[in-house]
Amino acid sequence: MSDDPRMSPGATDPAAAVLITEVERVDGVDDGVVAAFGRLVPQLSSSSPPPSADQLRAIVASPATVLLVARAAGPDGDDGDGGDGGDGGDGGDGGDGPIVGSLTLAVFRLPTGVRAWIEDVVVDGSARGTGVGEALVAEAVRRAGDFGAKTVDLTSRPDREAANRLYLRAGFVARETNVYRRTLEVRTDRS
Repeated sequence: MSDDPRMSPGATDPAAAVLITEVERVDGVDDGVVAAFGRLVPQLSSSSPPPSADQLRAIVASPATVLLVARAAGPDGDDGDGGDGGDGGDGGDGGDGPIVGSLTLAVFRLPTGVRAWIEDVVVDGSARGTGVGEALVAEAVRRAGDFGAKTVDLTSRPDREAANRLYLRAGFVARETNVYRRTLEVRTDRS
């Protein structure tokens, strides 16, 4: 673990570490955000296409979801914009560094209380093992608590060993439960 305060929590190799400028909520969608998800989603799922700009805008606009991204700084600690003050990569609302990870937090009210669910955690292959996932999860847990959630749930396939270790380090515990899924045909005639 590095003592560099700009380094992601959980980063183990300072020479290969991605310095995080921030984990931020996406409040607007531009071409850079769309491009980042075009790069990240295929690394998460081979069966789901990347979301379109309109789909990302719907996620951002939904009161039930918080779309978080992690941005990287260059190895010298700058924001990756080449020093010209321009946009250094994937656009978006906040930082100028490229988007190297994302997470979606769903928060919803049930008769038994407010619940939160973490979905679609993905870290770019170039940034894996640098603490980006840990920073995203920590921010999602913090925000879930701010919403008053009683619990935060997530699922992860057993073969995603690094992700499962991350979730255990972040305080999650495996539950004895069954997870069921029913696949629905997508209707395009909804209004």
